[in-house]
Amino acid sequence: MEMDPTVMKDAVTRLKRAHGQLGGVIAMIENGEDCERVITQLAAASRALDRAGFKIISTGMRQCQQARERGEQPPLDEEQLEKLFMTLS
Repeated sequence: MEMDPTVMKDAVTRLKRAHGQLGGVIAMIENGEDCERVITQLAAASRALDRAGFKIISTGMRQCQQARERGEQPPLDEEQLEKLFMTLS
């Protein structure tokens, strides 16, 4: 299934945020910062990645539903969507 960059803007924003957070976590570890602060930042990056993934899945589900409503074959069937969703859990 192809992704429309304009529809994926929110997911891209979240991924860019996670990218920055991961860079910060790496720098914190390299600088010997406090473990608690490192884990807090790592958890924030992890949540940003999860949310980006869920946004992509929900957009795919929406696109498949819209294709069905138009009488078209959706790009992914329900089993494929479920497998993708479960990959994130």
